[in-house]
Amino acid sequence: MDQQTKQALKHDQFIDTTQHGLEWASENRHTVIVAGSILVALLVLVIGGFVVYNSRSNAASVAFGSAMQEYQTPLANPGQPVPPGVKTFPSVSERAKAANKLFMAAADKYSMMPDGKTARYFGGLTYIEAGDNAAAESTLKQVASGWNSELASLAKLSLANLYRQTSRDSQAIALYNELTAKPTTSVPAGLAQLQLAEMYEAQGKPEEAKKIYAKLKDKDEKGTVGMIAAQKLNPSAAPAAPQQ
Repeated sequence: MDQQTKQALKHDQFIDTTQHGLEWASENRHTVIVAGSILVALLVLVIGGFVVYNSRSNAASVAFGSAMQEYQTPLANPGQPVPPGVKTFPSVSERAKAANKLFMAAADKYSMMPDGKTARYFGGLTYIEAGDNAAAESTLKQVASGWNSELASLAKLSLANLYRQTSRDSQAIALYNELTAKPTTSVPAGLAQLQLAEMYEAQGKPEEAKKIYAKLKDKDEKGTVGMIAAQKLNPSAAPAAPQQ
């Protein structure tokens, strides 16, 4: 078969294929239109969802930033000279109450955003500083049950400290042990164990505390936790600089 005949056959096949496609599209016009409409609608939903998420994420970041700025406002005693235009609070409690309102507003409005979840955690902390332990416990438990393991472990650590403050040592011990068994970057096992040992010391159980400090010292001899544990075991010794 010569080259010219081959090209003619290819051309005829292309025409036949194209015609078949056009005939199918014509016969199934409604199906094509519906499928196209669904595809366009899905694209609009995806793009719209992305735009809405970014918008809400940015708004959540601004709201959290405003709350954090309030939380970092300096304190000033009554009568203490303050530079003009500088905002201050007379006490930690008053500052915590003001910041708490902003943190919880951000948490409730942007509950699905990362900054909204972090705002709820700080809401729990500021409830503690404001003296509202019941609200603090409820809020921190909500964060502790969340899917973000790093934030959840911080909330559990704060809960354990709250339990210590409110004479619920058994609940605090349970949380410290849980954090030790399931460490995270934000709350390593060593940190949870240090907190547990300090609790035993406060309870007048120095032998229990020493056992923990000794294990931490042996396990992390040149690390920060190991250095702290060694200092606790031998307070008179000069502290060494931890390895970087």
